[in-house]
This record gives sequence, structure tokens and C-alpha cells, in this order.
Amino acid sequence: MTGSRPLRAGLRALRPEAFGADPSGERMERIRRSPHFADGVFQNPVGTRERPSGSALEFAKIYFRKEERVRRTPSAPIPVHPTTLADIARPPATGLRLTWMGHSSVLAEIDGHRVLFDPVWGDRCSPFPFAGPKRLHAVPVPLAALGPVDVVVISHDHYDHLDLPTIKALAATDTVFAVPLGVGAHLERWGVPADRLRELDWHESTKVGGLTLTATPARHFCGRGLRNTQHTLWASWVVAGDEHRIYHSGDTGYFPGFAEIGAAHGPFDATMIQIGAYSEFWPDIHMTPEEGMRAHLDLQGGRPHGVLLPIHWGTFNLAPHAWSEPGEWTAEEGEGAGQPVASPRPGEPFEPAGTLPVDPWWRPIAHPWRRPKVVDVAPSEPQVGDLDLAGER
Repeated sequence: MTGSRPLRAGLRALRPEAFGADPSGERMERIRRSPHFADGVFQNPVGTRERPSGSALEFAKIYFRKEERVRRTPSAPIPVHPTTLADIARPPATGLRLTWMGHSSVLAEIDGHRVLFDPVWGDRCSPFPFAGPKRLHAVPVPLAALGPVDVVVISHDHYDHLDLPTIKALAATDTVFAVPLGVGAHLERWGVPADRLRELDWHESTKVGGLTLTATPARHFCGRGLRNTQHTLWASWVVAGDEHRIYHSGDTGYFPGFAEIGAAHGPFDATMIQIGAYSEFWPDIHMTPEEGMRAHLDLQGGRPHGVLLPIHWGTFNLAPHAWSEPGEWTAEEGEGAGQPVASPRPGEPFEPAGTLPVDPWWRPIAHPWRRPKVVDVAPSEPQVGDLDLAGER
């Protein structure tokens, strides 16, 4: 068996750079010591079907039906805010400003610090530049023009949240990276020095300047390569400054832990909640807008408070629903709950304590949408395999 070691090393050398790296050494030992790691993999906080359920044939019928494909594409270019850089050149009057850059990427300016969540500036969320889900709109500002960032926060290692070209560009700056346990292996392979990594398990915190960043539980999964080892953690994040506190959900299904996070760390001036890429084929790992609103209220102690910024929609097609449906449905949920919901165009800064952007900008370019009937699909065979190159379902 002595010849197998050089063979494995050779196969690792052939691994595409975008696949990242598997944890090893002391990092892997720390993973094994995690209370959230059991039976050789990271565990979700509640029972979770991480693989799509139902028939692959049935999913294909829905996904490739002509009328469904039309609904997933805007009828005209998505409007991008034209003056982002000029707007964020001035400090926020209230001490807290959020700028949704599209999908789950948000620049948060909080108490004199700048936090960049899940930055994806690449044209596709894919390991390959020629295939995979492509942007529906341009990035609002060039990454190089964004200016200094104090900390980059990553929720998990799927391609639509951890983007190789974006990370390599940020690695050339002096920013700190706060990531879930195990994800640091990818970043180190891509040129981020170990001393600029803050790699956290759930419920662990780190200080960056005047901010406290805490990794909190989420209900999802991980993986970038052809073989998913479940050795990198997924997380939501709490960021607290001297005066303000915010929450970013990353990707997650609904679970009772939101109330526990809110009790420990809330209430929040703003939450950034995943409300897109849902489907009855994977009900446990992404939230519908209705579930996203419930999560926000749980985080706020069971009552309307602060501002909800919907994320994880409008930038990449990752599910069968209409591209604009999450925005429309979340606005409707906010009205019903009496909860303020921000609806900015990509790149449109706003201050949660100020005037909120609420114009339904998607309606003039949206095809008819409908609220789907969410059905709890029982697992059956055959199961849907990997449906796209984004590492998402």
C-alpha cells in the first residue's frame, strides 16, 4: 500500500483550485473536538434532510417546463442603484447602514466599522467560469472601489457564498476573515494568511476592533467538491458594536434555534434573512418568505422590531420559483405582521433607523408570480442529485 500515498497526493494536485482544501492537522483535530461534530460529520441542530427529496423526474419536469423557465428570468435588466459609491462615502448619520450588493452579499457599516458578509463578485456561482448559475444583474460597484473593509464574514462554503475570485482579491488587502470552523482551509489555500483568520464554532465569539462577532447555529450543510465530507461548518452570525447589533442568517432552514439566538444576543436593529431558493423538494435547508418572517420575529423576542432585509434572492436562479417571488412574498408577509421590511435595489444603501426603501422595483420587469403551495415531501427513491454547480439545492 506504500504506492497509494503518492497516488492520493497526485489526485489532490489535480483538484480544481475552486474546490478549496479539506481540513487537516490541528484544524481537523479541533473539528473532531467540536460538540457539533459526531459520527464523522458536522450535525444540524435538529433533524434535517440535507439531500433533495422526491423524484428526480418530477423535479426535472417542473424545472425545465417552458413557462417555469420564463418566470425565473426578468423581462428587462434588473435596476442597480447608480450612486452607491458616492452614497457610502459619507458616514451613516445613525451609525448603522446596510447595502445589499445582491444575493447574500451585504456591506454593513456599524458603529464606525465595515463588515462585508458573504461577498460574491464573480459572474457565476460555480467552480468553473463557463458553466453554472449566472448573474441576473451586474455587481453594483467594483470590489476594488469598495474601500477598506474591517472584517469579511463567511456563512458557509457553498459557491454562492464563498467565491474564489472574490476571496483572492480580498486576500490581497489586510482585512480579517471570520469564518465557521473548517472553512479556513479553503481560504488558506487561496492565499489568506492564517493570522488573518478567525475560525469559530457555534457560540464562539471574536473581537475585531470595537465589534464582537459570534457564530450562531444554522440548519444547512456544506461542501464544494465532488465528495462532500461535511467537515466544514455552516453558521449564522451576530455582529454587535457599541450601539448597534445585527444578524445575518446565512443559508438555513427554519428551526427553533432562532428564538434562542434572539434571547442570547438580541434584539437586533436589523436582520438579514435568507428568503429565496426554497422548494418543496428541500424544505429543511432553505426558508420560504413566510418562514423567514417567522425567524425574524423569533429573533426579536416574538414581536415586530427592527428591520428585516431579505437576502438570497434576485441575483442567481437556484430554485424553480419565479425570480421576483421572494421579494413580493416577503413584502406581503411584512404588511401582515406589521414588520418593517426593506426592499432596496442592489447597491442601494439605507439606514434601518431612517427612511426605508420599500418600492417594489421588481414588478415592472417580473413575470406573473404565485405563492407556491409548500408540501412536505417524504423522502423517496430515486433522490435528486446535485442539481447545479452552485453547491446549492
